[in-house]
Amino acid sequence: MTLSEYQPGIYLDDSIIDSLTNSDGIIFDCDGVLIDITKSYDLTIDKTTKYVLEKFSNITDAISIDSKIIDGFKSTGGFNDEVDLAYAAIISIFVAKKTKRDQLEFIFEVIKNCDTSGIISTEKYLEKIINFDEIKNHLSYPGTHHDNPLYKIFDQLFYGPELYEKLFNNKSEFSTPGLIENDLVIVNASLISKLKSKYNSKIGIVTGRGKESVRYSLRNLLEEFDVNNSAFLEDEPRSLAKPNPESLIRSIKAMNTKNSLYVGDSMEDLIMAKKATEQGHKTNFCGIIGTSKNPSQKLDLFEKNGAQLVLDSIELLPKVLNLE
Repeated sequence: MTLSEYQPGIYLDDSIIDSLTNSDGIIFDCDGVLIDITKSYDLTIDKTTKYVLEKFSNITDAISIDSKIIDGFKSTGGFNDEVDLAYAAIISIFVAKKTKRDQLEFIFEVIKNCDTSGIISTEKYLEKIINFDEIKNHLSYPGTHHDNPLYKIFDQLFYGPELYEKLFNNKSEFSTPGLIENDLVIVNASLISKLKSKYNSKIGIVTGRGKESVRYSLRNLLEEFDVNNSAFLEDEPRSLAKPNPESLIRSIKAMNTKNSLYVGDSMEDLIMAKKATEQGHKTNFCGIIGTSKNPSQKLDLFEKNGAQLVLDSIELLPKVLNLE
């Protein structure tokens, strides 16, 4: 698939234009699409990784989990859940320290050996190198958000004391403000109004976040979406995690759309849209690259994997859909 720059920040294959014109519903991912999470979720991955390694393994010199590492894991299509990514980083650094390997070099070696099975592929690769039960048993991951040590640490750092207690009915062991406060909301009422002129009420969300987390960051804007026919996967069984298309198909069916546009920023999103189409629910994918630290690399990734439409930002949707 070769994409052309149709207008500044809009990259598409001409063959998709008619399908976009005829699309009758639009569904959004949240993180990296409706909200820029580089200083919230991404920072929580780094802080969680360092905290866990120091607390459970006395590793005080863990490398920072920066955007290159995060994008590396996410490019495999198996790490839509940020806590999965933190877990993969933790066990990779643990093994690197035990085997006296350079942490940065080793973590990219691990990434090269990961696939869409996510943490399963990470564990399989690391188990060939050394036994890491010491840290694995401490974390007992994945488990649940209410009981699992890693989920609890991540959620407490992300949500902060007040919101964490409200969501989980439990006290946080951290007193610092939640990093969710750093969420930068991209979507706005004007954009939604333009989209409604084409899609009416058929504007949904399928995201890895929980509903109350999305509501907290989007505030009253959440009600502009078809919330009843959206999916908030943190509130659902783990088996439904992206790239499983079941939640997307459920939303498509509920909104009764025949030609949907799914807007996401990750390989999991692209794979999910493709799987929905394969199962008879036509879904065009729109990749968002502007919230990535390396947009050109993300553009290449989407292009190599068959994306027909890529935008710098959701703010360009009205242009590509001829709504302005």
